Formats: sequence, structure tokens, C-alpha cells
Amino acid sequence: MKKVIIIGGGAAGLMAAAESAKRGNDTLIIEKMPRPARKMMITGKGRCNVTNATFELDDLIKNVPTNGRFLYSAFSSFMPYDTIALVEEMGVETKIERGNRVFPVSDKAVDIVDAFVKNAEQSGAEFMQGTVTAFEMKDGVITAVILENGDKLSCDAVAVCTGGASYPLTGSTGDGYRLAKMAGHTVTPLRPSLIPLVVSNNFIPKLQGLSLKNVSLKITESGKEIYSDFGEMLFTHFGISGPIVLSASAHMREPEKKQYKAVIDLKPALDEVTLDKRIQREFTDNINKDFINSLSKLLPNKLIPVIVKLSQIEPSQKCNSITREQRQRLVKLLKGLTLDITGFRPIEEAIVTSGGVNVKEINPKTMNSKIVSNLYFAGEVIDVDAYTGGFNLQTAFSTGYLCGNNI
Repeated sequence: MKKVIIIGGGAAGLMAAAESAKRGNDTLIIEKMPRPARKMMITGKGRCNVTNATFELDDLIKNVPTNGRFLYSAFSSFMPYDTIALVEEMGVETKIERGNRVFPVSDKAVDIVDAFVKNAEQSGAEFMQGTVTAFEMKDGVITAVILENGDKLSCDAVAVCTGGASYPLTGSTGDGYRLAKMAGHTVTPLRPSLIPLVVSNNFIPKLQGLSLKNVSLKITESGKEIYSDFGEMLFTHFGISGPIVLSASAHMREPEKKQYKAVIDLKPALDEVTLDKRIQREFTDNINKDFINSLSKLLPNKLIPVIVKLSQIEPSQKCNSITREQRQRLVKLLKGLTLDITGFRPIEEAIVTSGGVNVKEINPKTMNSKIVSNLYFAGEVIDVDAYTGGFNLQTAFSTGYLCGNNI
């Protein structure tokens, strides 16, 4: 019987451990936190966006902007429909929401976490709390893992499933990168992905807490469009966040050095001509009112003073005296509210870490290290990251599955 140690009890580690134990290995999960899968508990705003119901392999890979092709074998081995089937088998009903996001019917992440922990336990894996700080190696092979307290645990194989460097309070503090380097692996530069954006426009603090639905967002770099999306976003004290903003961040590199702008279309369902007619109707209905008091049916209250100021139309100007030129300026503003992006929030606030163990040093068909014969990797510690919407958890499950079946 092979003695297998899985370092990290998150999504990838739980899946790898369950599969390893099913194959008859004596499998131990070493998790640094008192409770496994802390990060899974906070995904999807505490509801756990467990996967995405994208059932075509090529479509799945398109949603992984960093090294998506590396996951061809992993995804082929364990697809989103396999995740859904497993979760349902484990007694948790699922539902599909907008954007093919899959959630538990209960809307409770704890149901998913408990199911995956139970699955690992029932498969025969054991749990231990501790932090692995080093490997003991002989003739290029790992013979033991060394814990923070000095204890040494011998093993025949090891899987590093420690997650990235985002959300450190959940235990993702970059341990896996240090262990990978000790074993001779290279780690590509780490940067945040799926992260809120810092914006410099002085009106941003006034919009703090404002959530916008059904808007379209375009990101430009030096005037050239690099990404666009439609959905929900949120204004914060530092800038913008929310699903479409997080997805956009995955397409950006070093925002503090480049000229990135976010262009928000507040009325994407209306073209400029139709929007102009709608505004004219509002002005007619409010013909003797001040401009600032005529926009309540068009815009959320918090946004009105900001739009009025940016439109350069006097707040007290009567609607019946607003010129066509002024109106056109307002239309352009509503169809293209432009924000200056100056940076990402700190990596600790990122949903995922971009960068990680170099995929060229891992066998994509087995998740086995090409440098150390009994070392494996799964999940976010590898240099792969996907868009928001359940794709990152699916990556963890698929690589964990492949790892556990080959270790």
C-alpha cells in the first residue's frame, strides 16, 4: 500500500485525496487550517459557485485565459457534468443560474464543503492539521514531509494542492510555491486575477455602494478595446468590483503602468437615437423642472449628481431650455461613462492567483512533476487561472481528479 500525502485540504486536495484513497492508497490530507476548504466556503458570496454548466470541452478551455490547453486531459477526465453528478450523488441538489453558474439549491456553501469532506473521508482518506514547511529528499525523490513543529512524516508520494496567494485568511499563503521551488520547480510571476480595480476619478467615493445591473462594460488599453462584458458591477470606495469587473481583470496586466480605461454603457438596450428619444420624453414630462430633477426614471439616485456634473449642464437649467447639443452630450455620457483605471487591489483580495508552478514542468496527463518522480500538483498552485463563474473550482476538481487517479 502506497503512503500518499496530500498537502492542502481545499477543492483540489479533497478531490485528489478521495480518488487516491479509492485506489487503495494510504492517503493523508495535511491541512493548515482547523477546517478544510475555507476558501470554498466564501466562493459565490458564501453560496459556492461549484462549477459552470459549460459542457463542451473547447468552450471550457476558452474560459481559462492562462494556459487553458494544459487542462485538456484534466477537463476530458472530469467535466462540469461530472462535478454536478458527484455533488448530486453526495446528496446536494444543484441549480443552474445566469451565466451557467451552478450553485447548491440551498444557497449554502457549507453543504458543498461538507459533502466533499465526507466524500474524502468515506473514500478512506484521513485528515491532519499542520503546516508542511519542507521535503526530505533522497536521490531526487521525496521520502518525507517536514512539519512546522519539526515532525517528519515518511511517504511514497506527495501532491501539492495548497492553493495560491489570494485570501490568506483561508490558508492560501503561498506555501505551495515555496515547496515547489524546494523541489526544483520554477514559479512564474504571481499577480492577482479576478480582482477589483482601483479607479482615480474623483467622483468614485460618491458612488460607493451603488450596484448596477444589466450594464455593459468595455475595457480599453491605449484606446483599443481588449474586453467587453454585460451584467452586474459595483462601485466601491476605491473603484469598481462585481462579476463583470472581476472577469475583466483577468485580461489586464500591470494596470499601474498602462493606460486602461473602463467604459460603462448604462443603457446597453438602447442605441443612441432611441436613448435620445427617451430623454426627450423625460424632458417633455418634466418641462418646467430643473435638469437635475428630471432623471429619476433614467438613473439610480446616487448616480444623478455625478452624471449631471459630467454632462456640464447646469443642474438648475430648465428642461425646456436644454439644447440638442447638450442632449447629445448626455446621450454619449450615458452610453460611455469612462473611468481611469490605475491599479489592482492587493493580491490578498484576489479571488485567484495568476502565475504559479510552471506548466512546462508538469505532465498534463497525470499532474506528475517532470522533475521529481513522486511529486504531483493540482489546483491553483499551478500556473492556470480562469474567469469567474465556477471555472476555477472546476479546474481544481479536474486537476485534483487526474492527480488522485495517477498518484
